[in-house]
Parts: sequence; C-alpha cells; structure tokens
Amino acid sequence: MRTILKAFAAALVALLVYVAIEHGGDDPRGLPSVSGGAPGIGTAMRGRAHVIDADTLDIAGVRIRLHGIDAPERDQNCTRSGFAWPCGHQASAALTGLVAGRELRCEPRDRDRYGRVVAVCWMNDVDVNRWLVDQGWALAYRRFSTSYVGAEDAARQARRGIWIGSFEAPEDYRRNQPERRRF
Repeated sequence: MRTILKAFAAALVALLVYVAIEHGGDDPRGLPSVSGGAPGIGTAMRGRAHVIDADTLDIAGVRIRLHGIDAPERDQNCTRSGFAWPCGHQASAALTGLVAGRELRCEPRDRDRYGRVVAVCWMNDVDVNRWLVDQGWALAYRRFSTSYVGAEDAARQARRGIWIGSFEAPEDYRRNQPERRRF
C-alpha cells in the first residue's frame, strides 16, 4: 500500500509540474498569475510595484494602468512662471516616492486596448490613484470614471503639482505625439 501511495504522490507531483510548465501560471482567461491570485476582474493582485510612468505600474510582469486617472507622460513638459519644467518626470518621481519598496494591492476593473490591467491600487489604506490626483500629479479621467473629480478640484484650487502652472492635458499630449510608443 505504501508503495502505491508513493507512486501516486510522485505522479501527482509530476502532473502539477507539467501543468505549471505548460501554462506558466496563467489564468485560463489569459491573465497572468500574480501573488494573491490571478488578476481577474474583482480578484486583487498584490506585489511590489515598479513605476513605468505616473499612471502605469508593473507588478511581477503585469502592466497595470491606474483606473480613473490620467497623468502627464514621462517625457511631457508643463509651464511654470513662463518656463518649461519636466512635470511628467516629476509626476513619475512622486509615485515612485510613494510606492518604492512597498507592497500594493490592486483591484482590477478592466483591460485597456493595449492589454494592460486597469485597476485601483492601494498601499495599505491609501488609494494610490486618488493620492496622485489629490497631489496634483494626475487628472480625473472623466471619460472612464468620475471617482476622482473632487480630488482634482481640490488640487486645482490648492495649486498642487501640475496645477502650479499650465499644461496640456495628457490625453491631448498623446494625441499630438503620434510617434509615441504606447505601453
């Protein structure tokens, strides 16, 4: 009996290894597996994030577009006191400063046309998406959500982040830069 159990256990382990190699941990819906489960709609993903730009993260190889916000592109400049300043770089740096070395929990809502998971991300009890808008480093992306309109209004009134000067809306900037590589 013991020999049969050992053989069964060995066969089961071999099967599990085969499945892991064949499917690479992918969810049957085509969404890669991440700590905390596959990032399906409603399934939270957890992990340390790498900042791509101020509204795009990477967690364990999964690109995440922050839901309901639109931030300046990394190479985008804004104007302050008549001079150009690298607002896109500063917005990305602000997000990096917030999340560096910390675990995030991202709650997927959708996928965008580039295949990125669209999610609301949390660092403990801080809504990262809201924080970016509230600090003036992103706009409420009204076309997709009105969740952050109040935070945008507060940032504009307090002249935080990009609201200290003038800028082209990130969506318009991308539209006017047709040669830009998309994520």
